[in-house]
Amino acid sequence: MARYKGPKSKISRRFKENLFGRIDKALEKKNYPPGQHGPNKKRMKQSEYAVQLNEKQKAKFIYGILERQFENLFKEASRMKGITGHNLLALCEARLDNTVYRMGIGNTRRAARQLVAHRHVTVNGTVVNVPSYQLNPGDVVEVRERSKALEPIVNSVAASSKRFDWIDFNAGDMKGTFLNRPDREQIPENIKEQLIVELYSK
Repeated sequence: MARYKGPKSKISRRFKENLFGRIDKALEKKNYPPGQHGPNKKRMKQSEYAVQLNEKQKAKFIYGILERQFENLFKEASRMKGITGHNLLALCEARLDNTVYRMGIGNTRRAARQLVAHRHVTVNGTVVNVPSYQLNPGDVVEVRERSKALEPIVNSVAASSKRFDWIDFNAGDMKGTFLNRPDREQIPENIKEQLIVELYSK
């Protein structure tokens, strides 16, 4: 599966929640799944497999991760100590594009991924243009000096008010430190990771 580039509102409506970190008026107006017959369509009860698959697809859409990448993350999570589902989400949170989004440098994960790919972000003083780059505790993420005046970045940082325990971010310097991989209770995403573990364990 290639990266999804279609209407994001349809995906949010499919899962009945905002997955992309932006205001979605379509979801407010049509809080039912998309389809030809709208809210009157009779929807069959989903099988156990379908429920598990939907949860995996939702996690992939939230973090903007392709199928092969997500499967590799799961394999890595299963080799780590601790609970596999928690490890999986912690690895997703440790991606560079997600951390740039959490810092508020990008107002959505897609915008953050673009900033990374266009070489606006450094890690420990070195430009990294790989959105899937895995950060380690202590890594310093910063907007390049010549990019700090870019309007999208300035506006995003100014509008961001959320702070996360595993990230120490200085908005004035547009510089932050990835302190550690977060625990499950620190991650705000509505993902039932155990269903994903069950799916991959079949």
